[in-house]
Amino acid sequence: MKDDTPYTILASMDALLEEERAALLSGDLDSLGDMHSRKEALLDQLGRLDVAEADTGLQGVQAKLQRNQALLDSALAGIRSVARRLAMVRRVRQSLEYYDEDGAKASVDIGVERSVEKRA
Repeated sequence: MKDDTPYTILASMDALLEEERAALLSGDLDSLGDMHSRKEALLDQLGRLDVAEADTGLQGVQAKLQRNQALLDSALAGIRSVARRLAMVRRVRQSLEYYDEDGAKASVDIGVERSVEKRA
């Protein structure tokens, strides 16, 4: 960044956090990787500032960072939930679990064979 004043760095961080929030709310998780590297660079610049210089704008940035972290946590929880559900569906396709008359858990392997038939 050419102008490393606390105001400019904080304004850039604020704009980036708003961009990140919009991406999280719209589900555009692919763009978060690029934003992460930009955020890292800005945080590095903020770390080099005098605390007294940056103190006034840091509270707003901290609140937005916490807000975005909560959104990221929710997105990750959703992704984990989908992964668990897909694993369960995959498991159901391969075997059926049930409880027998003694109350013991048992399973039946379905073993669906998949083949492609070529016809002339």
